[in-house]
Amino acid sequence: MARTPRIAVILDENTSGDASRYEASKNYFTAIRDAGGLPFGIPYLPEIVRPVAEEFDGLLCVGGRFAYPDDWYLQSQPSRAPPSERLAIEREITSEFLRREKPILGICAGMQLLAGLHGCRLWSDVRASGASIVEHDKRGSLHNVTLIPNTKLAALAGVPAMLVNTLHREAVGELSSSVIASAHSDDGVVEAIEIPAHPFAIGLQWHQEQFAAADHPGNQVFRGFLNACGPGDGD
Repeated sequence: MARTPRIAVILDENTSGDASRYEASKNYFTAIRDAGGLPFGIPYLPEIVRPVAEEFDGLLCVGGRFAYPDDWYLQSQPSRAPPSERLAIEREITSEFLRREKPILGICAGMQLLAGLHGCRLWSDVRASGASIVEHDKRGSLHNVTLIPNTKLAALAGVPAMLVNTLHREAVGELSSSVIASAHSDDGVVEAIEIPAHPFAIGLQWHQEQFAAADHPGNQVFRGFLNACGPGDGD
């Protein structure tokens, strides 16, 4: 008998404090449940990497504020965010899901990880990337994103553009040959990416989980993610 797909949700940590606690918005779990999956929070334990990669059907990499390796950043401007124990474990788990071609959805920091693992470069401060760049690190603010035709994201959302939230200082600044942009904000910032060679690997710069209880076209991304995960193997 088929079972409900099980989704690994990488937990964040309180890097703005003493980094002593795991944390994640309940909306991530609600969005996965409403899309037809069973979400499970994943801690930063090295011995958990292989079981997660083997036993879970999909991976959700959530938002957060922590530093990536210095050489992932443009213009030798490393991140101003603190380090995190999360990076090493999340990097290993994500690499395993990529190798196994299992579905991955990255949100905010999760998108940046997906980009960095595929050779993209990041801005440590997106406001420094151009005079026309608006403030993106503003809780409660909304801006427009335009979806790129003929991408998975555009097919899932079914709209040419939509309003999304914005809460990020860092951003993808340079795409590699293995990554495409699937949405831009009006000031040109990359707001979503896809890995064309992978069956389902999408990153969103905004926090789609915050729209989990709303009638928002972006919620189709969660449904598409769960559809890609398919029914799990029977017990």
